[in-house]
Amino acid sequence: MSGFTTSPDQRRGRPGWIMSGEMAEQPAVLRRILADGAPAVRATAEAIAARRPRFVLLSARGTSDNAALYAKYLIEIRLGLPCGLTSMSTTTAYGAKPHFDDVLLITVSQSGGSPDLTASTAAARAAGAITLAVTNNADSPLAEVSEFHLDLLAGPEKALPATKTYTAELLVLYLLVEGLRGGDGAPAAALPDLAEQVLARGDEVRDLAHRYRFAQRMVLTSRGYGYPTAKEAALKMMETSYIPALAYSGADLLHGPLAMVDNISPVIAIVTEGRGGQALQPVLDRLRGRGADLVVIGPHPHVTAASGGFALPTAGLPEELQPLLEILPLQKLAHEVTLARGQDPDAPRAMSKITQTH
Repeated sequence: MSGFTTSPDQRRGRPGWIMSGEMAEQPAVLRRILADGAPAVRATAEAIAARRPRFVLLSARGTSDNAALYAKYLIEIRLGLPCGLTSMSTTTAYGAKPHFDDVLLITVSQSGGSPDLTASTAAARAAGAITLAVTNNADSPLAEVSEFHLDLLAGPEKALPATKTYTAELLVLYLLVEGLRGGDGAPAAALPDLAEQVLARGDEVRDLAHRYRFAQRMVLTSRGYGYPTAKEAALKMMETSYIPALAYSGADLLHGPLAMVDNISPVIAIVTEGRGGQALQPVLDRLRGRGADLVVIGPHPHVTAASGGFALPTAGLPEELQPLLEILPLQKLAHEVTLARGQDPDAPRAMSKITQTH
């Protein structure tokens, strides 16, 4: 079976070969984090836990913002701490002077080079925050201004659409939260092998991509831990294939946007095995009732032959870890749809690897 694991040398020079190769690296990156990065994550978590932060803020842009949203669910559910996403312009553009005593600020960035992330983190540290940078560059400006730093260990990422750094962010953030609550993150040990199983099924995704070659728009939806996956998949679809893709929490979808869904509207639902998936079921019923072109990404009980979806091997994997598998076929879907539309997913127009936001 042709999957994601063809040798990069065999694809060199073809459209999308860099992104494809980096997607294929993800099981190795996950193994590296578990073997080499976990001790540093645990030590950092212990040092931060000793400071007893009363509130957590998350700061990020783009793909990293979706990883930060995943961390927000982890922190609120697993730690019971209030958690929010920052608005960096309040300090960088408006010059606000917040009081950050006993606040943990986690700034997530693949490059660690965005000026607004660096400036807002430095301002938060000066205002009393415990600052932690999570980046793929230990020598970055963001790592330099932060009190603590965690390295994603993903290796150089050359394709403009981020893939391996996203799943690396999810795993590092999961291990961090587990460390803050005194856990060892042992359930994550199953991830690399499961990721390999998913990535070996590239032909299934390629067949699914034909469904979306001429799509004019797309809706992605989920609940709970799966919602960041919906947002990240929508971002990947927009930045590679240029299809307008809207991501909604299933609850928000019912509060108005459902009206735009009809029998020619492609809808992808990400269903986690757990409470988030249970909460999404009424939304799926409503979508089916409207005759939506619905595809489900999730565990076997939720994916039927009629749905034309992608069944994930999640048996025994906690709900909070399933997003690391959910995103894999959706990364590949964005890649394949882009190729089918005659475009190059390695080089989306109007994009650069380090976005200079201020």
